[in-house]
Amino acid sequence: PITGLEMELTDMWQKGRARSRDDARAIHPKLDPALYPVLVILSRSDAVRMADLISTLNIEKSTLTRQIDAAARLGLVERIPDPDDARAKLVALTPEARTKLTTYRTQQLERWRARLAQWDTDDITTLTTLLRRLAQAKD
Repeated sequence: PITGLEMELTDMWQKGRARSRDDARAIHPKLDPALYPVLVILSRSDAVRMADLISTLNIEKSTLTRQIDAAARLGLVERIPDPDDARAKLVALTPEARTKLTTYRTQQLERWRARLAQWDTDDITTLTTLLRRLAQAKD
């Protein structure tokens, strides 16, 4: 069973990489696909501390700084003062980026609903639980 699972996950991750390119292009034609998950995380809050993004994404500070700089050049994010720490900055989506991302993600949810329309609700719940468990498993 593990071999079959590994093959299915490899196929799914390959499709996921292609989808990431499509997701990024839907937001901005020059957006690096690696930035799409950053935008999704930012969409869940008004603004996020860089340290929290680093922790959530499990990436180096320099990598995130480059990504945020690139997204800022595209007009997708902005740095704003942290009201709790004058030395720190928060990162937030620009209003335009938030609108684009919300519209796109709504369309994506509709596609998922259509794709899974024939699935039993319990199966969807079970799959969600198992994927979360797999993602949280230690290497």
